[in-house]
Amino acid sequence: MFGLSDTETDTDHSRALAVSAGVRQSSDSDCKQNQKNITNRSPRMAPSQLDKKPEPGDLIEIYRGTYQHWAIYIGDGYVIHLAPPSEHAQAGAYSMMSVLCDKAVVKKEQLWDVVGDDMYTINNLLDHKYEPRPVQDILRDAHSLLYRELPYCVFRGNCEHFATELRYGKAESRQVRKAVEVGVGVGVAAMIGFGVLAVATSIFGSENKEKKSTQ
Repeated sequence: MFGLSDTETDTDHSRALAVSAGVRQSSDSDCKQNQKNITNRSPRMAPSQLDKKPEPGDLIEIYRGTYQHWAIYIGDGYVIHLAPPSEHAQAGAYSMMSVLCDKAVVKKEQLWDVVGDDMYTINNLLDHKYEPRPVQDILRDAHSLLYRELPYCVFRGNCEHFATELRYGKAESRQVRKAVEVGVGVGVAAMIGFGVLAVATSIFGSENKEKKSTQ
């Protein structure tokens, strides 16, 4: 072909096959690496919900270790959430600085960017208590708040208050309620402990006085 000998043609054909095989192997390797990268970027769901997919209007609970961050799913892999400056994936202990913030911004981000390496779950936690608002109303109001800076307070206006108000029209925070219950429990326990100590001191003090008077 084109003036080449049979030997040269066979040699070139062998080289072409080797190059083709190498390209195919490299392509397969790149494809597998890309799939691995995509898998690694995918947000991790709680094991009990691996077969579920969020629907528009669903509440997303993200486990940050020491607390939970909340967002509302709006479809196409995006969420809207109330985020103080310290709230982002991989913030670590720095995220606890949100307790000092008094302002936060409403953001629209991809779910996996917000979740990062943490785990999340679909948790419409108040469906048993309140009727969820129509999805179109949830999405409309969520989008109307985008990029706005809102007052932020861990106890009265945090990310969970924001998300539950959008879904139910009621701003509630289970985290705050639990913290208050724990605080009250600790306070009651402390009061009981001091009470017992005071009674014991009174009893033993009286006994000591009686012994001294007898002597």
